[in-house]
Parts: sequence; structure tokens; C-alpha cells
Amino acid sequence: MDNIYAIIPVSKFKNAKTRLSPFLTEKEREKLLKVMLKDVSDTLKKYVDKIFIISRDEDVLNYAESLNLNTILEDENSNLNKALKQAMKYCKGKTKKVIIVPSDIPLIGKTNIQMLIDASKNLDFIIVPSKGGGTNMIIMKPMAIHTRFEGFSYKEHLNIAERKKLNPQVHDSLFMALDVNTAEDLGEIMIHGKKTHTRKYLKELKVNVEPFRGSERLKVTRDD
Repeated sequence: MDNIYAIIPVSKFKNAKTRLSPFLTEKEREKLLKVMLKDVSDTLKKYVDKIFIISRDEDVLNYAESLNLNTILEDENSNLNKALKQAMKYCKGKTKKVIIVPSDIPLIGKTNIQMLIDASKNLDFIIVPSKGGGTNMIIMKPMAIHTRFEGFSYKEHLNIAERKKLNPQVHDSLFMALDVNTAEDLGEIMIHGKKTHTRKYLKELKVNVEPFRGSERLKVTRDD
């Protein structure tokens, strides 16, 4: 039995990240999703036995295969949490632990993933919150809980793990808390994302960032 598998659910590339639509075109957003997935998978490849991408989207699965990742075709009439249940059922009996992460946390490589995986050998449940009350990583035995992603999932996951007496451990990470949804998030990548595929791509798009004292902390612009 392997020690740990990664599960990355991916919905679709086209028409995604619509909150970025005033700043990036549809094709640019699609490419952004691809480079972020590459950053996440390249990081995890160093630490896990296998990586599984679960999706219903053919473009996503084909791209994942081009990155030499394992793929699972998501069941019809599914949703994010059902997809994760499907993937965990597939992994159960094959690995001791799973690490569940989204595909849009390109700064994952700035976090000490090895430390978390080493800690998971003696801990039942490790969780990393995202900004805004979500969850950006869970490490646990397959099917230890039924996930509740969407909304304020961090507290929900914490409560479920406590009820199941899994003694959940919280790891607070600035870098892993950042999932990309807004132009300001892109600014954070420009600041912190040295050597990532995502920052390299944003530089190709001529994205700039500077401090700002208005309603946003960062002013993110593009050169004409």
C-alpha cells in the first residue's frame, strides 16, 4: 500500500474564473488555470506517490494526461463533494492517506509540504484554511469524512473532524490560503510567486502590481 495520494478536483477550463473576466479574456483565463494546475501538480509530484485529477471535462482530463497525471472521469450528475467521494473510494485500500487540494493555489510550493506529509503519518486530520473561510488542503485517510467544500467549509470540516474524534490539526499558511479569484490575487502571485509557472505567465500578459491605499491593498494593471 502506498503512503499518500493527491486528489485534485477540476471542474472545467472554459468559462471559468469569471470574476477575472474584466481583467483577462476567456482564453487567458483558460491558460491561467492550466499553468496553476501545473504549479500544483509539479509541487506535489515531489512528495506523493500518485496524483489523481478528477473531472467531467474532457479538456481537463486530456491536459492532465499530458502532464503525466492519473485521471478519473467524474460521474454524471455529480458535484464537487460527490466527486471527491468518488475519488476517495477509488483510493481506499490503495493508500494510507490522501491529500486533497484545489487546482488554483499556485503558491503551494512556498509551503513546507514535506513537513505536513511527515506530520500526517502520526495525525489523523490536517487542514489548511483558505482566505474567506474556505479549505485549501485536507490530509486524512480516504473517506475519513465526507467533505463539505463550498461556502465556509473550513469550520464545517473542522467540526466534522472533531465530532469524529480525529483531533484535527490546523496549519495556517499565507501561501496556501491564496486561491486565485480576483485581480488582487494575481497581484499576490506577482509579489510572492517567483519561479512559478503562473507568475511567468502573468509576466507574459504584462501584469503589473504596486501598493495601493484605496479599497484594495494592491493596484494590479496591465501594460497596453
